[in-house]
Amino acid sequence: MAQQRGRAYIGISGWRYAPWRGVFYPPGLVQREELAFAAATFSTIEINGTFYSLQRPDYFREWRQQTSAAFRFAVKAPRYITHIRRLRDIEKPLANFFASGVLALDDRLGPLLWQFPPSFAYDEARFSRFLDQLPRTTHEALALARRRETTRMRGRTALPRLPERPLRHAVEIRHESFRSAAFAQALRQRGVALVVADTAGRWPLIEEVTADFVYLRLHGDKALYESGYSAQALDWWATRIDAWRLGTQPDDARRIDTSPLSRRPRDVYCYFDNDVKVHAPFDAYDLSVRLGVAAGTPPRRQSDAADGETARTDWPWRRTSHATRPREARRPKSRG
Repeated sequence: MAQQRGRAYIGISGWRYAPWRGVFYPPGLVQREELAFAAATFSTIEINGTFYSLQRPDYFREWRQQTSAAFRFAVKAPRYITHIRRLRDIEKPLANFFASGVLALDDRLGPLLWQFPPSFAYDEARFSRFLDQLPRTTHEALALARRRETTRMRGRTALPRLPERPLRHAVEIRHESFRSAAFAQALRQRGVALVVADTAGRWPLIEEVTADFVYLRLHGDKALYESGYSAQALDWWATRIDAWRLGTQPDDARRIDTSPLSRRPRDVYCYFDNDVKVHAPFDAYDLSVRLGVAAGTPPRRQSDAADGETARTDWPWRRTSHATRPREARRPKSRG
């Protein structure tokens, strides 16, 4: 009998990049169809525009329409909460975020990513208060969203009545003070995942399982945001992901807590953020092949394709409804 495994969602961090056009995206593909193209190849994508500013409900609705029922978005939470407020007096900003249309993703909504800046050191009391404020279900999120700033959010609010489903949260840290068993235990008590972040050695890489899923961000192992992953490196990560999916840990996992790990299958969400030189989509697909979860059309560097193949206009991933032209508000290259 085959061992039960969690699902592996392998994808990319963001989708709207000018250098990707004519390399990953075929020439002639209009910008409003880039998400549908990428979603035909990957099972998940991080929305990064939400990190820089609150998006509009229509954008979330349109993004949902451009993806299949099996697809999942991860949503990067606002830096206003994590970088500017630094977790102080955040009830209204949290409410505004959940009121802004996040819940309009409905069944496409995957984990929520909370990234902290390198200058943010671990403060146990402040961080615990933050974790306790996070909604655990869609119903809790809706209740929080109703406490939004009504004047500021007028005309840009979505409060859909959804079936009650659990919400998943993940935190990405970048300060050495988080190498603390107390921090790991605080996450584990609340079922919040600690992001496994490969950052070319710049920030901590910790492989501590603290939730019923694992969240992995691959920013580049040689040069941050730039270097591609070799076949050997992808094999190495595939082995680790398989261990997490089976409910175990790699033998050499870099942990910060000695507590025993409960053995149960776990979903893994993995995002490639080495986007500068257009490695991310190709690395993501190659990893999904290694894990046996590749389901979409294999991506192809357009420079390698014949002219007749790239000039097509009858794209199979096209959607018939594009009433609006949503933007992904792709980040400027300040990474937070």
